[in-house]
Formats: sequence, C-alpha cells, structure tokens
Amino acid sequence: MDMENKTVLGYNGRILRVNLNERKISVEEPPTDYYQRYLGGRGFIAPTLLQEMPAKMDPLGPDNKLVFALGPLTGMPFPGSGRNSVGAKSPLTFAFGEAEAGGFWGAELKRAGFDAIIVSGNSNTPVFLWIKDGQAELRDAGHLWGTEVAPAHLAIQKELGDKHIRTAIIGPAGEKLIRFACILNDITHAAGRTGMGAVMGSKKLKAIAVRGRNTPRMADQKIIADLGRWMAQNFKEKAAVWKYGTGHMMEGYSLAGNLPTFNFQDGGFAAVEKITAQAVCDQFRVEMYGCYACPLRCKKRVTVGSPYFVDPIYGGPEYETLASFGSNCGISDPKAICKAHEICNRNGIDTISAGVTISFAMECFEKGILNTKDTEGIELRFGKEDAMLKMLEQIVQKQGLGALLSGGSRLAAKQIGRGSEEFAIHVKGLEVPMHDPRLKQGMGLHYSVHPAGADHCSGVHDTLLEKGPQFEEWAAIDVNESIPSIELSPRKARLVYQFGLWRHLPNYLGMCVLVPYSSKQILDAVEAVTGWPMSYWRLMKTVERGITLAKIFNVREGFTPAEDALPRRFGVSQRGGNLKGVTVDPGKLSEAQKLYFQMMGWDEHGIPTMARLVELDITWALAHLNFSPKKT
Repeated sequence: MDMENKTVLGYNGRILRVNLNERKISVEEPPTDYYQRYLGGRGFIAPTLLQEMPAKMDPLGPDNKLVFALGPLTGMPFPGSGRNSVGAKSPLTFAFGEAEAGGFWGAELKRAGFDAIIVSGNSNTPVFLWIKDGQAELRDAGHLWGTEVAPAHLAIQKELGDKHIRTAIIGPAGEKLIRFACILNDITHAAGRTGMGAVMGSKKLKAIAVRGRNTPRMADQKIIADLGRWMAQNFKEKAAVWKYGTGHMMEGYSLAGNLPTFNFQDGGFAAVEKITAQAVCDQFRVEMYGCYACPLRCKKRVTVGSPYFVDPIYGGPEYETLASFGSNCGISDPKAICKAHEICNRNGIDTISAGVTISFAMECFEKGILNTKDTEGIELRFGKEDAMLKMLEQIVQKQGLGALLSGGSRLAAKQIGRGSEEFAIHVKGLEVPMHDPRLKQGMGLHYSVHPAGADHCSGVHDTLLEKGPQFEEWAAIDVNESIPSIELSPRKARLVYQFGLWRHLPNYLGMCVLVPYSSKQILDAVEAVTGWPMSYWRLMKTVERGITLAKIFNVREGFTPAEDALPRRFGVSQRGGNLKGVTVDPGKLSEAQKLYFQMMGWDEHGIPTMARLVELDITWALAHLNFSPKKT
C-alpha cells in the first residue's frame, strides 16, 4: 500500500476512527486546511471533544471519546520528536483532559500511516487494537485483562510475533477505573495526568499495538538532518538532564523553597540529598535510556533488592515522582520511592496524583481527621515509608481507604469532610505538581487558568519568565539561577501569556520540551517538515486556538470562575526556610487572571469573546457558548 500523502507533507493525511460499540473501524482524510488550522496534538483533541461529544456526559460512559493525536514533528528523524498527546473528558476533573507521553509509540503510529486515533463507545468485552502499515483490526484481550503493564506488553509482542511492536497500554488501575490511571507507552513512558487510563479502561480497550515502516515525506530532509546532527553534537552542553534525568536540581529547589514537603506545608526537605536523582543513580541505576531518535537518553532504569525488590523493566523515578513520594510525604528512603514508582508503572497510575493524594491523607491522619480505623491499622504519618507503600497498594487495589483515595484528593475530601478540603492540594481536581506557586508565582497563575488544571509541563517556570519574551534558548536555562521577583505583577502576567504560549507549543507539534532547541530551530523544523511558510505569530495563534477551544469545553461543562483558583494553602506562608512570609496574594492573582484573560481575548470571567472566535477562525464554537446579543 502506498501511504504517502500527496498534499500534506509531514502527515499521513489519515485519521483512524474506532467505534467500540459497533466494532467498526473507518478512516477519514481531513482536508489540508484542517492540518494547517490545528497542527496536531491538543490542536486535534480540543475541536474533536467539543464538536463530537454531548455536554455533561459521564467521562466513563460510552459518549466520551478518547483521542490519540500526533503532531507534524512526531516521528520525524531528529531528536525530541517522539511525543504524542492523549485527550478525553477527564474522569478526575470532569473538565478538558489531556496528557502527553514520549517513547517510540507515537513515532511508530506515524510510520504506521495515521495522524490520530479517535476511539468512541465502550466495548462489552476486553479488546486491543492492532495497527500495522495502514491497516487496523480489533483483537480479543480477555487473556490480557487483569495483567500488569510489562507482562501485557510482552504478551502482545509474542502473540503478534514481532518484538519491535510498540504499545500504548493500561494496567489494572485503568481497568479498575481509578480516576488518575494513566496510559503507558512501551511500559515506562506515561501519559500520566487527568486519568486517561481510566477512560481507556472504561472502554475495555487494553492496548493499542502499532507497527509501521513508512515515514511521511518532508519538504526539506536536509534541514531536519542538520538539526539532528547539531543536537547530537551539543546536547551535553545545552541540557543538564542527559546525565541523571530530571531531579538533578532538587537540592537547589529545597534551598529556594520550591521542593514541596509535608503536603506543601513547607518547601525545603532536610534529607533532600538522599532522594535526588544523583543519589538514586549512584545507588540503583542500571542504565540510562531514551525516546525515539533522541541522544539525550534522560530516562533511568533502577533496580533495588532488599527490602523492596524493584524490577528495572519499569524504569526509574523522575523529579515529580521523587518529590511526590519523597519530600511531600516526608520520605527520605530512596528505595521506598523507587518501589512506589514501580508500583505506579506496574499498575498504570499517575505518580503525581498518587503521591499528592497520599500526602493529603497523611495530613488528615496527623490532624486527627483520619485514624487507624479508617486506615485498617496503618499509622499513616509523614515519614513512614512502609505506611506510604501500603496505602499505595490499597489505592491500586481499590481496597480500604485506598478505594476512597483512588478518586483523587478532591473527591476524597468531599467524602471525608471535617475540614479535610483544606489539605486537598489540587486545581479543578488535578493534584498540583512539584513546583510551589509561592516561589513560582507565574506557574501558579498558569495552574489556575489552565483548562486541564494544575499542569506543569506547559507551565512557565519563573526563571524562564525573567529571560524575557524572545524565547531564545528557552529550554537551556540554569534552574538554580536566582529569581529577581517573587510576586504576581502585570509584567509577569504578560509573560505567562506571551511565553506560556510557546511552552504549550510542543503539545501541538509532538515535541519534547526538554530537548534544547532554540525557538528559531523549532520554527525551521516545522517549515522543513510541512513546507508551509511559518512564523511565530502563526504558531502562537494555533496555540491560542487550542487553549480557547479547551476553555469553551469547560464553560460548556458548567465550569465557572470559581474553579480558576489555587488551593488556599498557597495563601499561607511556609513554616520556615527561604520562603517564610511569602504567599500568593489572592487579590494579585485575581488581577493577574483578568489581565491574562484580556490578552487571550476572553472577557473578565474567562469566557472567549465573539471577536476572538472570529480572529481564530473558530466561529463554529459559538454554538457551544450559547451567546446572546447582550453577552457579545
């Protein structure tokens, strides 16, 4: 089969649709202007969810659609191009849900002949989707249901007779509909946030296996090859993550007050040197490995013996995991953190939401809101690694208190009551990542306005903001550099808007944010792949279009300005350290949000205006806002 698209360079020009209710598979070929308007990734996800799903439907019901979307750069032969996006209505937040993952699966899907997969309906029995060189079929997965991630992945490869097959797969957590379950690419690369694994589990779709041998044509292959050679020659100077992965900066974070500790009560951890990426690598690293076409190899595999056996097939903990199960739970034993990471990948759950939800429960226990009757005898206190691991096992099994916590901290707090809501650290139901808004106040603004909730991957670190709006070398900045101002000012709101759009862009292109290209190199790459004349303005309008559509999705689902809020904890000072006395001022946050909304072309309540819909060429979204003449 000739799968080269003759009109859309860098893409296949084909989207696969899978209706699980009817067991029907079809292919659609969008027009060129669809690709030019939305680019890929979130750009494909947001309009699909908004146009094709009824409002206020059950995210675990058959009306939810699960969208796997590539970008124009996904699968192109140069470093950083191994990413894909996954989106649906989130069962954790009930808002727009999206996550990204790396590895090789996205590149393999591009080579297999598709730019996206849209899954609708819920199957009555477990299935997996098998895609090879432009063809797709559903296969029985009853023998795989209940199987952990690695054994299921290996069983699919064996069944299909090809060890080079790539999988996007869920573990038992997704099957059990744990609301922060994730999807794993090739066992270790997690589309971690917003509960996409639970959506996949509700559809009884165990995995999507892909194999492909045809990379779409590019406009200028030489430019792409030159970019690859440049990165291979310069990445060690430009990116610090190649040596230890993320987490190499934890001691600096602790000194600055940015390392969440004891459920965000503090920002510094006395035993931080025991749980850094350097410490984990020095003691437990087996090897470093990476993603498609990338020389950085910033992922670590670890193995641990007594007292916690850790299988290296599940990789090793990155920064968010080291902090969420480490300092934020008061845990200083790196072996226990490595085990927690393995439990999460083995079962398929988000390490951020899992760790923060357990730290929430620990604080509830220490405040007397929970007791040993609730925990089945577990002394669930900060610093107790065995208690943390036992509660994590309860969560993945949905047993005891773990069954309650498996819905995330917001839903758990609503059921527990008695003031526990104060200790649930989330935005829109999505647990806050390991970057404290009291230090990174620009990140806090981003958390509050992001349609998906507290997402750090597209958020802007304040050290980056202070570099200004030109974006050059935006991914190669010293994280330990001092921050000139810890405050929310009009200038910072402008930079969160201006620079934040650039940080969102990789989720449309299928690029990794950690690979240190300059903005000009990224622009050149998009032009070289697609052949379209490109500009920063055009790319930023694409991002604004996607964010605006995601916002409209939330408005349609009933979200109000009240949900654009940070936890009240950040309005209280840390108890000591560098940030003692520093808070997020609610008044300044509100003013910064209004400025951000104005720059986005939204009204003061965060609702996109008619003028902005016209400018972004998405007036079709008008129907989902129910505009009246008075509102315009």
